[in-house]
Amino acid sequence: MKTLSLTISFILLLISSSFALATTANEQVEEVLMNYINGTSYSHTAQIEKAFHPQANLLLEKKDTPFWRVPIKEYISWFSDKKPGEFTGRIGEILSIDVDGKVASAKVEIFFPKRKIRYVDMFLLKNISGQWQIISKTAARTEAINHGKRILFIVSNAHFHGKSKKAAGVSFSEIIKAHQAFKLAGYTVDFVSPKGGVIPLSYINTSDPLHKEYIYNPDFMYALANTKSPSEIDPSKYRAVYYVGGSNAMYGVAENDAIQHISMTIYEEHNGIISSVCHGTAGIVNLKTKDGKYLVEGKRITGYPEAYERKDADYFKQFPFLIQATIEQHKGSFHYAARNNPHVEVDGRIITGQNHLSSSLVAKRIIEVLAKQN
Repeated sequence: MKTLSLTISFILLLISSSFALATTANEQVEEVLMNYINGTSYSHTAQIEKAFHPQANLLLEKKDTPFWRVPIKEYISWFSDKKPGEFTGRIGEILSIDVDGKVASAKVEIFFPKRKIRYVDMFLLKNISGQWQIISKTAARTEAINHGKRILFIVSNAHFHGKSKKAAGVSFSEIIKAHQAFKLAGYTVDFVSPKGGVIPLSYINTSDPLHKEYIYNPDFMYALANTKSPSEIDPSKYRAVYYVGGSNAMYGVAENDAIQHISMTIYEEHNGIISSVCHGTAGIVNLKTKDGKYLVEGKRITGYPEAYERKDADYFKQFPFLIQATIEQHKGSFHYAARNNPHVEVDGRIITGQNHLSSSLVAKRIIEVLAKQN
């Protein structure tokens, strides 16, 4: 298992390195795609025109016409009779970008919550005279339950325990079990880390059907290799944050001021939920409300307890603080169940889980609370 974890981390590092070499190109392609997304979402025809080469074609489909060629000028005209700046009902997400020299491919998800439909757009782009442009697009339509509401997963970039060379990573189970629950409920999930970019992964079992489904999903793995940095996050877009555990959750997150600000803005200004699981609870121990009190004060909290740690192990000696002890020091009430049993604490809009077995339960409790708010 340790070897597999290190292998996955190495693969993600290689992916990240290749992305870094093409950072400028990736950013330029992303800008083109965002012109397309925002232009079509708000009928800004100039943005749509800027995204496409003048001779670009869209290969679409309609009833009784499985191969429908639409020149870009005709496509743009579909938005010209709409009021600029008025939302068209389209919500777009970039799923992946692959740059190779002066050509690139990209995948974008477009969904219409009110119509309960989803499109997957596939693009070919080319750098022509120093400018990236879409030269071709095709799309496929399916029914969908996406409603556009977002959950923010908070993960650590730390590859090692403290200053040691002992490998650490984000719990893959704690990511995917919660992710699946949110996706099945129509939520969009984003990932943020202190530094952005690639994160190391741990506890992967490719004999497990859910693990296998996710580890070989290129769009999902692209998101993990390209986590957002705090500066890219608009708190007003999110209904909840979910601090993911794993052996590296003790490092780099709890003390990150930008992430603390994001979480508390979502919680205090947008009536959002703060949640965590296992060692991810380390991320919430230092959160403070506007009146200067610790968020956990007077709250029932759970996470991975010190009682279940191997206190004589090298990893434990690297911990910068202890979760349970710090929660109690900050006047919180820490609770946990027997080892290897799921356990969730719900205290208002703070929802915490004890271990990876609690991940999907935490997500489901969040969904229930948000449903009552709606």
